[in-house]
Amino acid sequence: MGRPSEIVLYQAEWCPYCARVRAKLTDLLLDYKNVNVPRSHTERQEVRAVSGQTSIPVLVDGDVVLDDDDDIIPYLEKMYGKAAASAR
Repeated sequence: MGRPSEIVLYQAEWCPYCARVRAKLTDLLLDYKNVNVPRSHTERQEVRAVSGQTSIPVLVDGDVVLDDDDDIIPYLEKMYGKAAASAR
């Protein structure tokens, strides 16, 4: 059973960058909403609405919107990793 969160991940199963983010979310035992997006960038209106662009992955956590796995993973570690848990 995971830890509840408000996280929404816009991603695709075939995307290796998205897989890195999913693996980190699993490592941290976080529950999140998974939104699979179309392969075509022109069909990703939902992603554009939340992030202003169409690349994936996009992670939304409350007011925080991140659109690169190299930004998302450190954010997750900082906010939800062992150091964050011990600070609570």
